[in-house]
Amino acid sequence: MAKENLQLDTMEIPDLLTQITSMENEYQQMKFDHAVRGLANPLELRNLRRKIARFHTEIRQRELAAMSPEELATRTKLVARRRRQR
Repeated sequence: MAKENLQLDTMEIPDLLTQITSMENEYQQMKFDHAVRGLANPLELRNLRRKIARFHTEIRQRELAAMSPEELATRTKLVARRRRQR
């Protein structure tokens, strides 16, 4: 897992997005194959799904890091309001 994190740090956002797209296509194909004839190792589905989530998380972290303090303050207020509404 540590090697993947190092790889994500060096990649640019467009590269991450293209990787996500290709992994999502691969995931859909694997789900179809698993439904039709089964996979040799069904845990590959879970691993790929988690890898996709790691890429999405990296993109979101970069978005939050690029936000200005005013945008972050607004975001914090929105989160607090959503918590109160529950």
